[in-house]
Amino acid sequence: MARSEHDISGVQKAAVLLIALGPEKSSQIFKHLKEEEIEELTLEIANTRSITPQLKEDVISEFYEVCLAQQYIAEGGIGYAKELLEKALGAEKAMDVIGKLTASLQVKPFEFVRKADASQILNFIQDEHPQTIALILSYLSPQQASMILSALTPDRQADVAKRVATMDRTSPDVIKEVERVLETKLSSLVNQDYTVIGGVDAVVEILNAVDRGTEKHIMETLEIEDPELADEIRKKMFVFEDILMLDDRAIQRVLRDVDNNDLAIALKGSGEQVQNAIFNNLSKRLAAMIKEDMEFMGPVRMKDVEEAQQKIVNIIRKLEDSAEIIISRGGGDEIVV
Repeated sequence: MARSEHDISGVQKAAVLLIALGPEKSSQIFKHLKEEEIEELTLEIANTRSITPQLKEDVISEFYEVCLAQQYIAEGGIGYAKELLEKALGAEKAMDVIGKLTASLQVKPFEFVRKADASQILNFIQDEHPQTIALILSYLSPQQASMILSALTPDRQADVAKRVATMDRTSPDVIKEVERVLETKLSSLVNQDYTVIGGVDAVVEILNAVDRGTEKHIMETLEIEDPELADEIRKKMFVFEDILMLDDRAIQRVLRDVDNNDLAIALKGSGEQVQNAIFNNLSKRLAAMIKEDMEFMGPVRMKDVEEAQQKIVNIIRKLEDSAEIIISRGGGDEIVV
């Protein structure tokens, strides 16, 4: 009796598919597989003696249907995929294909939201609880999240930013409930493991993309409500290597307030590009003196390097706050001409 696609394992189906595709296409697929997967498939192909035309056709058809479903999900979510598959394959076959995907395919929560325009998302979530907004922003790209955060009312901006920063692990049940409101069909594909989202790094990425006014309001509010959190965020928002974001005029202004010993220690732990940016904005005499200090001070503890770099970063941020220098950001700062 001839075997059907339902009588063989996934590995056997993969072997049949690779045989059907031929050596040239199969070799391209092997490049994307793990070593153990290649070994398993090679062994299965070697043990496959014959394939009936019907089995070959069934396996290729199933592969095509699954690829089609994945494409539809990527384009518009699970609901969209189900609708199109029903039209193409019928209701029963569509559910069968979707069922096969749910066992292995993991769609990141709020995938359908990331495909939407930021202004549409804002209209959709601006009246939600700040914790719900924070949860959704944690899953969006920094660009989308920054646009939405900037458009919120000032009294909500810092609240939402704080909730993103202090968010650690969120229960799948909570994610499912929020997704149920936004997209009821997507919740079945959520990974059931606790999902790490948000955190200080997430809010730093968002704040680095917003305009300076929004960032300043949020940071000033956080400094009052949670000084430790504000300090942690501020330290990550501009690192020493970001001095390359300053123009020569700004670097020269910063160096006027920097202790030469701190500068020498800070540069010991920096790359050649940063060192050149600094030395090019010092007089030849002072640059030579700093280089000589760096050479003769010998090995320096990384802790001391980081402390010296942070002192310079603090000077940079202080000068930016007083509008004496401008840090070039990718967000909505006004253009100065």
